[in-house]
Amino acid sequence: MIIRPIRPEDYDAWRPLWYGYLQFYETSVDDAVYDLTFDRLTSSDHPNQCAFVAEIEGALVGLVHYIIHPHNWKVEDVIYLQDLFTHRDHRDQGIARALIEAVYKVADDNATPTVYWMTQEFNHTARRLYDKVANVTPFIKYTR
Repeated sequence: MIIRPIRPEDYDAWRPLWYGYLQFYETSVDDAVYDLTFDRLTSSDHPNQCAFVAEIEGALVGLVHYIIHPHNWKVEDVIYLQDLFTHRDHRDQGIARALIEAVYKVADDNATPTVYWMTQEFNHTARRLYDKVANVTPFIKYTR
C-alpha cells in the first residue's frame, strides 16, 4: 500500500471513491462540485485544501480530504479531516488508519497540534478505529 498526495491524473479513480463516501452518508453533489473539489484538492492555488489517496497495485482504494485553517482559540492552524473512505473490498487492511496517520504527519511537520473530524454517532465501524487513534469529545468530534 502506498499513501501519497492526490495528483491531477487521479480524477477518474478518485471520483468513484468520493461517490462511495457520499453515498454512505446518503447524499450527493452535482458534477460541478466533483470537478471543483478535485480542482481545489490538486491545485497549488488552494494549498490548504488537501488530499491523500491510498494505492494498491496501481489502483486507488482509499482517500482522505483535509483542510488546514486558522482557529480562533489557537495561535497555530488546525486541520479538519473532512472525508475519509476506503473501498469496501479493501477494508480491514489498515488503509483508513494509514490515511489518518498521513494527515497526522502533515500536522506534526507543520506544528499543527490539532486534527479533528466528525462522524455520525451510529457509525460504529469507523468509530472503533477512531477511538484507537483519537479522543472523542462530547460533540462526537474527534480531536488529537
